[in-house]
Amino acid sequence: MLSVPKRVVERLVAGIKQYQPVLRTQRDRDVSEADTVTIVKDLLADAFGYDKYSEVSGEHAIRGTRCDLAVKIDGKLRVLLEVKAIGLDLKEVHVKQAIDYAANQGVDWVILTNAVRWILFHVSFAKPIDKEEVADIDLLAVETRKDADLERLYLLTKEGLLKEALAEFRDRKDATSRFMIAAILTQSDAVIAAIRKEVRRVSDILVDSPVIEKVLRSEVIKRELLEGEAATDAAKRYNRAERTSKPRKPMPHQDSTPEDPATSEIDPPNPS
Repeated sequence: MLSVPKRVVERLVAGIKQYQPVLRTQRDRDVSEADTVTIVKDLLADAFGYDKYSEVSGEHAIRGTRCDLAVKIDGKLRVLLEVKAIGLDLKEVHVKQAIDYAANQGVDWVILTNAVRWILFHVSFAKPIDKEEVADIDLLAVETRKDADLERLYLLTKEGLLKEALAEFRDRKDATSRFMIAAILTQSDAVIAAIRKEVRRVSDILVDSPVIEKVLRSEVIKRELLEGEAATDAAKRYNRAERTSKPRKPMPHQDSTPEDPATSEIDPPNPS
């Protein structure tokens, strides 16, 4: 669980309480995209802690087109926001548009929002460009009394951005993703050994480890969890952790006193 500073909690609680009625009213009125952008900028300032004059810029130019909003801190572009009208359902075509903006700008984080729903994506600059949905937050459904909701709201704040909370939350989410669990089940010698031991205990049959791994891969775990970029990334992460966690073999002990070559091959004299 991310540690959310008390003053940030207080601001989030007050901000969400203030803006939930506004969001409901404006959604019922089905206001335009331009009006929705104004609401988003106000939320960024009043609830999420950004200076909307110096840290939030509108109509950010990207290769001949424009993204609705951009967050810059100390002159560095940190997050892009693509805003749709508050009454519009966010669809995959909107996701693609937001990801394309981030990819063309070289920005890791992008938010797609209609002021009510905020979807946070992390963009991976691999070939091809890939995205990961890190959080999907409905401001009309969140309850600030719940720690889990406060934690997700913290991801949208200036403090969370500066504290690298987005990356920490993503890494923690990845650590328990279905791809990581699949990687552990199929690549961990300890896990396969434990399964082998249990199989022998319940059946009195000793099965070879490769047989267990083959069954896991072909019959137990879905193929989609073992193939593709997400599966490859999980496997690489597991292998890196495995390499770094293995203890180094101790160096063989060597006597600090060098052996005298002149006497090393001479047998000691027999006592007379």
